[in-house]
Amino acid sequence: MTAATVHVPDTLDQLLTPTWLDAALSGRFPGVHVTRVTRGPVVERVSTNARFRIECDPDLPPGLPPTLCAKGYFSEAGRVSAQAGVPEACFYRDLAEDTGVRTLNRVWAGVDPETQHGVVITEDVVEAGGVFRDGLTPCTAEQTADLLSELARLHAFGWENADVTAAPWLMPRIGQTSKARGVPEITRNFEGAPGVGVPDDLRDPQQLVDAFDVLGAQQPAAGWTVIHGDMHVGNTFLDDEGRPALIDWQLVQHGHWSIDVAYHVASALEPVERAAAERDLLRHYLDRLAAEGASAPSLDDAWEAYRRAMPYGFFLWGITMFVTQDIIGVLLHRLGTASSELESYAALQRDA
Repeated sequence: MTAATVHVPDTLDQLLTPTWLDAALSGRFPGVHVTRVTRGPVVERVSTNARFRIECDPDLPPGLPPTLCAKGYFSEAGRVSAQAGVPEACFYRDLAEDTGVRTLNRVWAGVDPETQHGVVITEDVVEAGGVFRDGLTPCTAEQTADLLSELARLHAFGWENADVTAAPWLMPRIGQTSKARGVPEITRNFEGAPGVGVPDDLRDPQQLVDAFDVLGAQQPAAGWTVIHGDMHVGNTFLDDEGRPALIDWQLVQHGHWSIDVAYHVASALEPVERAAAERDLLRHYLDRLAAEGASAPSLDDAWEAYRRAMPYGFFLWGITMFVTQDIIGVLLHRLGTASSELESYAALQRDA
């Protein structure tokens, strides 16, 4: 089997063999010879994340880390959602290095053309000194600004660039989300423990679905680019130098820059901190976007787009089921409060 014809593994057991790893890794590391694979922790949710260590003969090729992590959809529950891994695998395979955005160090990524199963192998962040974050992790305005610089780099790469954004796996998908999930899940969260901090004026689940649908109905125009699509604080980590980086690219797509920026700022900071810093953070993002070569909008226009985009993240956490309730609750409070204070629903009604 050559590197050009290596197949996407059907099972984790198949992936964690010297034979398959030799074939997969030889494309980037010619002559690699894996002699031993030592399994580490495995986390099973919808996707499977498996950490492992490799040994090579005579030595590891330059640039190949010894500690790795494989992400795929290998469980019985995961196989049903295997296509969810396609955009992420394509991003790591086709775009990640070109964008220059700070993310996981990819060593292999592929998509099975028949089953549409996407698999990614990256350096093990934990072993490399990185620290994953979530909604309970304290986050400063300075760290948020640093992450916005990375978003500006990503967005500038695809800014008004049809050669990049026309890739089929980057098709806009916001409008599809509420067709599968919506009022029942939001009602469960709002009426349960996670909904305690949702503002009183935004407790109508249908109202949130309607706001999200307005965002989903928007058509490509100025300011559309490659967006991460799920840019909450839990989809970031701090590298060994303490710098924020992006992970979990399942929702990467062609969309408006404000989706990422509003979602991240409001998810990362407590409401008081967010309200005090958000205009300066938005200005910082626009400055970095211009520095990366994109035609940044004015601050006034950007502020209106930021306001309108806020219900996006609020909706995604409204329908979230498979995360601990304390994290869901924190993010519903932050994103709901931002949507209320910024009068986002009213701003979106003008777009409907």
